[in-house]
Amino acid sequence: MNFGALIIGDEILSGRRGDRHLARLIELLGARGLKLSWARYCGDDFERLTDTLRQTFATGDVVFSFGGIGATPDDRTREAAGAALGLELELHPEAEAEIRARFGDETTPERLQMGVYPRGSEIVPNPYNRIPGFSIRKHYFTPGFPKMAWPMVEWVLDTEYAHLHHAEDYIEQAITVWDAYEGQLIGLMRQVTADFPDATLFSLPTLAEEGQRRSLELGMKGAAECVAAAMASIKAELDARGLEWQDKA
Repeated sequence: MNFGALIIGDEILSGRRGDRHLARLIELLGARGLKLSWARYCGDDFERLTDTLRQTFATGDVVFSFGGIGATPDDRTREAAGAALGLELELHPEAEAEIRARFGDETTPERLQMGVYPRGSEIVPNPYNRIPGFSIRKHYFTPGFPKMAWPMVEWVLDTEYAHLHHAEDYIEQAITVWDAYEGQLIGLMRQVTADFPDATLFSLPTLAEEGQRRSLELGMKGAAECVAAAMASIKAELDARGLEWQDKA
């Protein structure tokens, strides 16, 4: 099962708001032994958003979408999802009940519009203010507000995909190598890649600021047993070369 992220809003692309969803989604997935396969950003332009959703629906992946389901005219995600699937929109009865329970006598047609989804959708409960998101075709549409969106994502993962938690034999391990250049370790990287073809090596150098030590993050990802063996090989070779390293938390 592949998981994707779609982060929506002109404010993200213009820099008026910084995206916090991507890092948090990776964290929420990782805590459950899952990983993110891809991420996309899209503004509020209706045609572009519709085309983007048409493409993401076609993947068959589980997709978490953030933003664009509020009550203002620039919130077009519900309409775009309907257009991408060729489905009419309708007021969802459970969403209507939640919205009316939230606002009581102050329920307005504009507020009820937040419960209008493509036909066949299901609600995603919102514990923060009871105004739900919605899901359809393995896409889960949540608000742009982190306080609302993140608990909703957790609910989806723990309700719909609990059977996938820690089901895959997959881990990532890394070490920090001090005072080393990538170029010094290319031979080591090639040898480890050849010796452990079922795991994937990664190397992330840093640019040291004045007064800081140069460092390089070197690691492996894949099945636990294979990763452990590969990391042991890397550490032994670094020790033989007299290079300092330490495990990353």
